[in-house]
Amino acid sequence: MFCQPKTMSPAARRYLARFFPAMAAYVAVLFASVWLIKHQAPHGPLLWALAIAPAAPIIAVIAIMGLYLIEETDEFVRALLVQAMLWGIGVTLAGCTAWGFLENVDLVPHLPLYLVFPIFCAAMGLAQPLVRWRYR
Repeated sequence: MFCQPKTMSPAARRYLARFFPAMAAYVAVLFASVWLIKHQAPHGPLLWALAIAPAAPIIAVIAIMGLYLIEETDEFVRALLVQAMLWGIGVTLAGCTAWGFLENVDLVPHLPLYLVFPIFCAAMGLAQPLVRWRYR
C-alpha cells in the first residue's frame, strides 16, 4: 500500500489483492443500485436494500485496511500508516464538525454523509507523504 512495487511486502500485496476487487464491487453495486432505484422505482424492503447496498463494499474496504494494518510485519510501515490514518480521521472529524455548524445556520449546503469516507481517504492520502517526509 505504501511501498514501491519491487519492495512491497506480502501483506501489502494481499491488501491490494483485496482492495481492488472490493472497490470494483463498490462501483458495480453503486451503479446497479442507482439505476434500479431510478428505473424500477422499488419500494419497501427492496428500496431499503438497494439504498444501503453500496455501503457493504465500503465497509469491506474499511475491514481490508484494518487487516493490512494487522498483517503488516514492518513496524515502521505500520506506524506510518497509523499516523496517516490518524491525520485522516482528525481532518475528517474537524472538517465535518465545522461544516455541520455552518450547515446548521444555512451558510453552506448540506453535505451528504456518504462523502465522509472519501473525505477520510483523501485526507489520509494527503497525509501519507507528509508523514513520510518527517522521517527523511
